[in-house]
Amino acid sequence: MKRSLFLAIAAIALVAVPRVSHAQLGMVKPFSLGVAGGGALPMSDMSDVSKTGYNGTVALAIKLPFIPLGLRVDGAYNGFSSKVDNGPKLNVMSATGNLTWNLPSMGVSPYLIGGAGLYRAVVTGAGLPSVSDNKFGWNAGAGINLPLTVFHAFVEARYNRIPGDNGAKTEFVPVTFGIMF
Repeated sequence: MKRSLFLAIAAIALVAVPRVSHAQLGMVKPFSLGVAGGGALPMSDMSDVSKTGYNGTVALAIKLPFIPLGLRVDGAYNGFSSKVDNGPKLNVMSATGNLTWNLPSMGVSPYLIGGAGLYRAVVTGAGLPSVSDNKFGWNAGAGINLPLTVFHAFVEARYNRIPGDNGAKTEFVPVTFGIMF
């Protein structure tokens, strides 16, 4: 009698206790590679001379389970054309190291991101010599992770600021959609 009661309690416990499947364990990967793309909005003084541009990004994310902080290394390319016909074009390439902070939620999860790195701005124009400059800059923004079965998607906006000479600065906000594998 005691033995069958024990077996019945054990069977109920096995059914009632939530189980973690292999698919759920696989969703938290310590390393992820990703690609993203979208538009890049010029800000401040830059919006006076540049049109809305485009962005392409590759990313390596490092995330540990049960810790809301993560690391992400991004390589990005942003292109802007001039508001003046046949005016100079601006291309900004960057390599940044960023911290991510995942905010607590279920399903769709918001996060904050920010960091610093090296930015290379190149100005080219018809009949003009190419001018380039390397500067350290920073970025800060927010995004939303959209978990899917094999990979997860994200939507993100990040303010980028590159200090220049004599108080000048380059500021823009890429708004991107990406996929992490």
